Amino acid sequence: MSEYVWPRVCWMGAASSVAPQSSPLHLCERLLLFLVCFGRNPNPRFRESMEGLSLMFRVFYWLCLVASVGGIGANWGMQTSHPLPPSTVVRLLRDNGFQKVKLFDADAGTMDALGKSGLEVMVGIPNDMLAVLASSSKAAQNWVSSNVSAYINDGVNIRSKLRYIIRVSLVERFAYSFKWYVAVGNEPFLETYNGSFLQTTFPALQNIQSALIKAGVGSQVKVTVPLNADVYGSPSGRPSDGDFRSDIHDLMLAIIKLLSDNAGPFTVNIYPFISLYRDPNFPIDYAFFDGNSSPVVDGTTSYTNMFDANHDTLIWALKKNGYGNLPVVVGEIGWPTDGDMNANPQNAQRFNQGFMNHISMGQGTPMRPGPIDAYLFSLVDEDEKSIQPGNFERHWGVFTYDGLPKYQLNLGTTKTGSLIQAQNIQYLDKKWCVLKPAVAPDDSRIAPSISYACSQADCTALGYKTSCGDLDEQGNISYAFNNYYQKNDQDDVACGFSNLATVTEKDPSTRTCRFEIMIVVDSAMPGKLQGVRDCGVALLLAVFVSVVWQLV
Repeated sequence: MSEYVWPRVCWMGAASSVAPQSSPLHLCERLLLFLVCFGRNPNPRFRESMEGLSLMFRVFYWLCLVASVGGIGANWGMQTSHPLPPSTVVRLLRDNGFQKVKLFDADAGTMDALGKSGLEVMVGIPNDMLAVLASSSKAAQNWVSSNVSAYINDGVNIRSKLRYIIRVSLVERFAYSFKWYVAVGNEPFLETYNGSFLQTTFPALQNIQSALIKAGVGSQVKVTVPLNADVYGSPSGRPSDGDFRSDIHDLMLAIIKLLSDNAGPFTVNIYPFISLYRDPNFPIDYAFFDGNSSPVVDGTTSYTNMFDANHDTLIWALKKNGYGNLPVVVGEIGWPTDGDMNANPQNAQRFNQGFMNHISMGQGTPMRPGPIDAYLFSLVDEDEKSIQPGNFERHWGVFTYDGLPKYQLNLGTTKTGSLIQAQNIQYLDKKWCVLKPAVAPDDSRIAPSISYACSQADCTALGYKTSCGDLDEQGNISYAFNNYYQKNDQDDVACGFSNLATVTEKDPSTRTCRFEIMIVVDSAMPGKLQGVRDCGVALLLAVFVSVVWQLV
C-alpha cells in the first residue's frame, strides 16, 4: 500500500468509529485511533521516522484528555407522564455532546440504555431509601450488586476495550476511564425537610461505601451526597466568612471526611434563580454572568456573579475545616423557562449560555481556578414534579418534554453550535380538546372542571407573565382541558367535562403558548437500533486494529 494512501485510510477508519460530535473528548478519541493506525504503517522507512512523532502525539493526546476532564453533564429526571424512551434520551445526550449524566434513581431501563453509551454516570439513591440502607449493610450490598456491579461487569464499554487493544503505554493509565458515581440521597438536609434525613444519610453513605469496596468496585465508583447550597453560608455575605450550618456542622464534617478518605467529591447544587425567586430585592443582574451587577468585594477579590461567590463560600468552608483540596462537583445548575415572571426562555438562555461561556474558558472561580465539573439542570421538562417550591419546577429542561430545544444554546460540543433535537419522535394524532365555542366562560360548570383538570394535569404555564399568561378566558379553559386530554392519551372520555368541551383539529396554540400534543411513549425505537449499529461499527474497527497489530 502506498505510504500516501495509508494515512488517509487511518483517518477514515478513526472517523467512522467515533461519534460525529466535535467535543474535545471525541477529537481525542479520533486522534488516538489515527495515531495507532498511522504508527503501524507497513512501510519500514516510514515507521522509523514515526517514532519521535509518535511520542509527541501521545503527549498531545494526554494533554487533550486533561483539557476535557471538566466537560458538561446533564441531569436526567423522570418525573414525567410521557417519558422519552431511554434509548432516545441517550442519543439526545450523545448528539449534543454531553459527556456525563446524573440520575435520581437506578431505573433498569435507563441503566441498560446507558450501559454501552460511554457516558459517565452518577446513579442516584432516593431519599426514601436512606433509612433502609442506613439500617442494613446487607441492603446496601444488594443495592450495589443490582444497580452498580451488574452494569459495570456486564456492560461493554467500547472505549475501554479500545484502550486494551491499542496498548499505548504512555496514555493507557489516563485514557478512557469510565467513571461512575453513586449519589446517596438528594439534598437530604434541606431545611424544608425539617431534619427528616439527618439520622440516616451518613449511615447510608457508610454502608454504600463499604458495599462498593466489598464488591471490588470501590476504586472505580465513588460516593457523593448532592447537597443544596443552604448547608453552608456566610453571615457577612462575603465568601471568606463561609462555614457550614451550625445545626449540621459536625455531620457535614463526618460526611466530608468519608468523601476525602475515599476520593469522592463534594457535590453541591447552586441555583441563582431560587435566590431571585425568594427575594424580590435580589439584584437580578447578579444572578447572571454579564458582569453588569455591582460586585461583592471580599478583600482583594471582587465577585460579579452569584455562582462564583456561592461556589467560593463553599471552598472557604471546606478550607476552614481542613479540606480545602476536596474536589467539588456542581450537581445541578440551570434556569427554568416557565411558571414564574422571571422564568422564561430569554433568561434561561442568558443564564445557561453565560454559565457555559464562563466554564468553557477553564478559569474556574477565584478560590478554585481550573475546569469546573458541572451538570446542567435539567435535560427535559418533567410534568409530574411537585410544584410545592413553585410552578417553575416543571420547566427546568433545556429541551421540552418531546426533546425540542427551547432556545439557542452553544455547549461547545456540536458542529453547528446549536442544540440537536431528539430523533424519531412519534406523536399522537393532531387534535386538541377545547372549550365549545357556544359555552359561556361564566358557565357554573367550568370552575370545577378546570379545578379537576389542573389537579390531574399541568397548568403551570397559566399565570402572570408566563408563556400562556396572555390567553383570554376561553383560551385558559381550553388549555386546561387539552392538557388533561393529552395526558390521558387523547381518550375521548377525557374531553367530556360535563359536555363543555369538544375535539378540534385546528391548533389553538399562540405565538408564545403551545397547546401540546403528547408523544407515544414507546416511540423512537429506531434511535436505539442506530445506537446498536454505531457500537457495531466501533467494535468492528477495534477488531480490525487488533488483527493488524498482531500481524505487523
